[in-house]
Amino acid sequence: MSERESMEFDVVIVGAGPAGLSAACRFMQMANEQEQELTVCVVEKGSEVGAHILSGAVIESRALDELFPNWKELGAPLNTPVTDDELYLLKNNEKATKLPNAFIPKTMHNHGNYIVSLANLT
Repeated sequence: MSERESMEFDVVIVGAGPAGLSAACRFMQMANEQEQELTVCVVEKGSEVGAHILSGAVIESRALDELFPNWKELGAPLNTPVTDDELYLLKNNEKATKLPNAFIPKTMHNHGNYIVSLANLT
């Protein structure tokens, strides 16, 4: 029987999507704050980080603000702020009616959010 190579880590995270990468970054930040050594491994099945991420998202930057307060200076690819919201009621294959903003719930307004490629962000 042949021996297999192995490596030991304190934390192993499966998936280099937004949640996995955020967790890895936060673990390392907490270890640095406590001046403790920590080894973190992120396992990704794609050929590179972001390879399996769907693009075309509208994101609120609050979590990014908390994780990396200087994300703008670091060059995070959040370059397209949302400038307008429109919501349409689809009546059939050919007709739609634009709903007035007064009827759109506040949680569906995207003011202050960004249009991004999640693949580029990760």
